[in-house]
Amino acid sequence: MVLPEGFALPPAQFLVPLVVAAVAVAAALWSADPPVTDRTVLAFVPWMVFGSSLHVLHRLDAYPEDLAVLFGTPSVYVITGIAAGAVWLGGIALERTGAASSESLVAAVGTLGFVGAAATAVSVQGGFGNVFWPLLSVVLTVLVTAGVWAALGRRYERVAAVTGATGALVVFGHTLDGISTAIGFDVLGASEEVPLSLLILEAGHALPTADYIGGGWLFAVVKVALAVVIVGLFRAYVEDAPRQGRALLALLAAVGLGPGAHNVLLFLVT
Repeated sequence: MVLPEGFALPPAQFLVPLVVAAVAVAAALWSADPPVTDRTVLAFVPWMVFGSSLHVLHRLDAYPEDLAVLFGTPSVYVITGIAAGAVWLGGIALERTGAASSESLVAAVGTLGFVGAAATAVSVQGGFGNVFWPLLSVVLTVLVTAGVWAALGRRYERVAAVTGATGALVVFGHTLDGISTAIGFDVLGASEEVPLSLLILEAGHALPTADYIGGGWLFAVVKVALAVVIVGLFRAYVEDAPRQGRALLALLAAVGLGPGAHNVLLFLVT
């Protein structure tokens, strides 16, 4: 119910090296024990959208047939995580020499990767497709996130203060996923690959309001509400164990921002 259509593990010749690499990078990061602050989380935002753009290229059949399986779900996100972790380790080593901050290196490499992948997607498609609706989804996301975060800060000041920019990123990411999915489903004729999400979208279209404002709004509302609940539940965890709590909260932000960015880029080029 929660896994997207097409979710499949790669063959063993790819799966084993991926698992070994992921474990090795995770173990090295655990040993390095770097701090995880809002600045750290924001540095990984380009990597969240980079992974999504790599998956968009998979949807566009841009990879050689033998390697395409590596850029489907979930392999593409494992590969992105391994690369991001390796760059972070390199940044930690440089930071200890005083050469550069780890966050700066992580953000710079991730941004270059995303820009390159996005440009490749545009090139593969021969230019942009629909621009208005994807950009509108981003603008609406910014406005909704600002309003929700301001309201959360007034009503639950401690939650907003403790979770900080990471909490705001959770709200932004899931709001972008909700709004872009709603617009894609209602306006652009896009399909939905996650069965549970499809059920919510279909429930929205079964409401009397569907003839006037479509049915995708229900999915967007559910996603925003889910993000607020997540941030609220994580307040105590982040307060008691800042490094672990913020790292896990960042992963939950990526679960929203990744699909949302994927929608926006895919709609832009198709």
